[in-house]
Amino acid sequence: MTATESPIFAWTAPLGLPDFARIDDADFAPAFEEAFSEHDWEILTIADNDVEPTFANTLEALELAGDKLSKVSSLFWNRAGTDTNEVIQALERDIAPRMSRHYSTIAMNKALFDRVDNLYRKRTELGLTAEQDRLLERVWKSFIKSGAGLDADGQKRFAEIGEILAGLGARFGQNVLADEKEWIMLLDDGADLEGLPEDLRAAMAAVAEDRGQPGKFAVTLSRSIIEPFLSSSARRDLRETAFKAWIARGAKGGATDNAALIAEIIDLRTEKARLLGYESYAAYKLDDTMAKTPEAVEALLGDVWARAIERAEADRADLAALAAETGGNHDIAAWDWRYYAEKLKAKRFDFSEAELKPYLSLEKMIEACFDVAHRLFGITMTERPDIRGPHADARVFEVTGADGKQIATFIADYFARPSKRSGAWMSGMRSQHKLTMPDGTKGEIPIITNVMNFAKPAPGQAALLSLTDAQTLFHEFGHALHGMLSDVTYPSLSGTSVSRDFVELPSQLYEHWLTVPEILEKHARHYRTNEPIPRALLDKVLAARTFNAGFAAVEFTASALVDMAWHAGGEKGEPATFEAETLKKLGMPEAIVMRHASPHFLHVFSGEGYSAGYYSYMWSEVLDADAFAAFEEADGPFDPVIAEKLRTHIYSAGGSRDPAELYQAFRGRMPDATAMLEKRGLA
Repeated sequence: MTATESPIFAWTAPLGLPDFARIDDADFAPAFEEAFSEHDWEILTIADNDVEPTFANTLEALELAGDKLSKVSSLFWNRAGTDTNEVIQALERDIAPRMSRHYSTIAMNKALFDRVDNLYRKRTELGLTAEQDRLLERVWKSFIKSGAGLDADGQKRFAEIGEILAGLGARFGQNVLADEKEWIMLLDDGADLEGLPEDLRAAMAAVAEDRGQPGKFAVTLSRSIIEPFLSSSARRDLRETAFKAWIARGAKGGATDNAALIAEIIDLRTEKARLLGYESYAAYKLDDTMAKTPEAVEALLGDVWARAIERAEADRADLAALAAETGGNHDIAAWDWRYYAEKLKAKRFDFSEAELKPYLSLEKMIEACFDVAHRLFGITMTERPDIRGPHADARVFEVTGADGKQIATFIADYFARPSKRSGAWMSGMRSQHKLTMPDGTKGEIPIITNVMNFAKPAPGQAALLSLTDAQTLFHEFGHALHGMLSDVTYPSLSGTSVSRDFVELPSQLYEHWLTVPEILEKHARHYRTNEPIPRALLDKVLAARTFNAGFAAVEFTASALVDMAWHAGGEKGEPATFEAETLKKLGMPEAIVMRHASPHFLHVFSGEGYSAGYYSYMWSEVLDADAFAAFEEADGPFDPVIAEKLRTHIYSAGGSRDPAELYQAFRGRMPDATAMLEKRGLA
């Protein structure tokens, strides 16, 4: 098969998808070669154009360039994240730095930058629309932040740094996956399973069966297994073993240890920022965000941290008292917190996670997600089981608007497997835009994916979610809606192409609708009997929403503060020591650990997306709590006027305007942190 015949480029299957069944691992390398070559030619054509630069022949031409590279990249990174193997990982280690080198070369093409710079300097004379002006500003800034303004030596070093960082990030993520994949704790029936609910036992048995251990029960480091195990296992010794393995990912010594990678990544990021004149990498990353400065981030995190520590200490005392009551002659350790918190919640609110989970089956929660989207935005999600997705577990949905026309394609991949990296995420295989394509096609509809890591049940059994799992489902679907409802002209401004501390607003806001009583009453139904969740249980769930708020705030905020500390400049020393000293200065409680310790902090070290940006979840939480209050102040959670404003100014607007402008257009003002603190139970 020649590269030009590659199924990677022929997106001719139904709903505009590629024929996933025809794409082999061996297809990617030649497809990348062809895509790089074509994109190089396209860039050269734009840069060397003898005609005076115009918005059309420069900016719009750049927007349309690289179609093949976008296709192969989206398919490759999906496979690398969801179904990797040695062939894919080897190519990933090669492609990651090569992609960095490729885009650095574009950013440092003087003739190309001169054309963009020419337009930027006379932008007030060009008669641009607001969206065009926004695109020009963002493209110009991206050139500057990618080294276009450096001298030749500076550009060479900047490109070298980017290439090295890309390779280090790929290795970091692969090391974490290797540690997660390798570790397993096999249990026997009987005393080993004391305290575990039936659905967790079934999930653990299914995993053991998949690992060639029928009759056993497997604890893995997948969050959908490890967290419920830590919350329910009565065996303190097993909880300790599992917990220590969980927090040791990327820090076990040997070939998969990430300490040296962290040190090198931090040094290179600092050098990169200083080449561009920034005093720290944090200042470099925050320059084009809503927060703007590290000081603004630290002010928000510092306020929350003080409240969280106070609340967590009160909670720890309650857990210790409960442990003593039930015969636990020990301090509350990190592997005890979830277990006793679950016991205390059951005592205080008279319900447990095990009682709730039968009403939160995956299928019913998917229905709830889709129902909310229909009621807010008029869209309909129709599953297409006749269309193959990128993996046998992946499901394909056609998305139509109120007029019945297709507006997007949605792919959902819900279950954990050893070949999939941990966590949950949204990505776009194709972005929405309205430009005329080279073949005359007017625009493209988006193709959006959601990836989860829920425990896969045995055949014929229902997948039951915790409340946290269900929130994750809603969260990622909120991101998906941001991509699917996009209504902009230019692909670089489409969907989630917004500043990092604004991108979490649509996802975190969407979580609010999970606990709207009428949604739970309709969709939280027992997976066996289809009986609705009892009103008494629903009331208890809603009453317990801020339970254990100190723990949740401490484990998140600690991660965000350490992320900022890594990137704030200054000497760091040995990574484990630096992290420990930073936490000691903060007064980190001994019984709580960071949600993401540095050696497995994928958000921050497997790429640059959330580096010096993990705070953005909390920054966006200020926005999402205030945004949902707009519905509460109006005619309820489905108020049509507020919903239309939300769609127009948030979910459909992408990066077409400054995020502060978009938020004020929706809300009429900027938010404050009051609603967020109340939502977290920290007010």
